[in-house]
Amino acid sequence: MARPARVVRVDRGVCTVLGGDGEQRARVSLPATVRQSTEGQPAVGDWAAVAPAEAGDELASLVGLLPRRSAFTRRAAGRETVEQVVASNIDVVFVVVPLTGRQRLRTIERYLAVAWQSGAQPVIVLTKADLCPDVAEAVQEVESVAFGVPVVPLSVRLGEGIEALYEHLLPGRTVSLVGASGVGKSTLVNHLYGKDRQATQEIRGDGKGRHTTTHRELVPMPDGSLLIDTPGMRALGAWDIEEGLQQAFGDVEQLADECRFGDCTHQGEPGCAVNAAVDAGDLSGDRVANWEKLQREQQRLELQQDSRARAEEHKRIRARQRALNRRPHR
Repeated sequence: MARPARVVRVDRGVCTVLGGDGEQRARVSLPATVRQSTEGQPAVGDWAAVAPAEAGDELASLVGLLPRRSAFTRRAAGRETVEQVVASNIDVVFVVVPLTGRQRLRTIERYLAVAWQSGAQPVIVLTKADLCPDVAEAVQEVESVAFGVPVVPLSVRLGEGIEALYEHLLPGRTVSLVGASGVGKSTLVNHLYGKDRQATQEIRGDGKGRHTTTHRELVPMPDGSLLIDTPGMRALGAWDIEEGLQQAFGDVEQLADECRFGDCTHQGEPGCAVNAAVDAGDLSGDRVANWEKLQREQQRLELQQDSRARAEEHKRIRARQRALNRRPHR
């Protein structure tokens, strides 16, 4: 009889799952028609139905996936228009950003839009605070684009700010760490876990990160919470973030609703509340430009999804027609 288990790691065709009997390896045994959709592909954090291994087989069988209550997703790298689930069934997303070099507020805005869309609570974690000359100013800058989101500056090296994270690490709660390479995610996991569990590397001299974590993994913590560590992302392609945009850019969205014309493009039309706020210094022009950029990405994605759906339907029709043509005539 199949039992519930949590997906800890996903490899090609095989998953590591955590259930009542501890960790075990399980072969993915889902129907091909199910595996064709994103919902039918196991992701780290999924709840699954796992059947015990048969006699003579070392692997159990993953025979079903439960519906996801939340998921941090992105557009997969490459030319195909497909969704990639980074972490599922999460309660909190730690958006990890280093306080070294120039602050990338636009990147934080992008991550916030995706995090809000996931259904989890985002938290901005500003690492390497010991290398920042003015932490208070940096935090204020981030708070200016992260309305209602906790912002936690910390230094793992000095052990400062870590305690603030434990407020979000509660027994039974799942927290995912996301961010670019070299921002300190694996170092943070090691510190929270209490020993070196993940390999770490220093950031490169040019300020760019090195990939350390090479796979997604769910880590059960000593306090009963669970962490999902993820590889550094070179790019975070947006995927279906309409609601996330509204939450991440609530101030811009509200101003857009106050424009004189309902179809205002904010490109110089009279009565544009967005432009008026930028001219008055109440709103950053860069923030508006990023909001518009993410909106264009969302629109392009919708068009590509429509084109992909039409192509797949055309392929199904042709396959059915070929099958009919092969039938013997009576």
